Amino acid sequence: MTPNIDYKKESQVFKALSHPARLFTVETLLEGEKCVLDIHDLLKTSQPNISQHLNILRYADIVDYRQDGNLRCYFLKRPEKMKTLINVLR
Repeated sequence: MTPNIDYKKESQVFKALSHPARLFTVETLLEGEKCVLDIHDLLKTSQPNISQHLNILRYADIVDYRQDGNLRCYFLKRPEKMKTLINVLR
């Protein structure tokens, strides 16, 4: 193993991206910040399900959010890294 590389943390990113809904969400967030309702409209799934997916993405340190009144608006923490990873998949 290479020193100074956190393989466990990096593997969490791949695990988080392994679900189609999360991969789609990340790809959508490449376009810019989206609130939960925006993501709900795109995924056509329940709000609790979307929240679970977003929590997994947060745990993997892929997304973060800002509170806007009652809305949570999500954004990618490292959009260039995610763009590169998605491009590699294609």
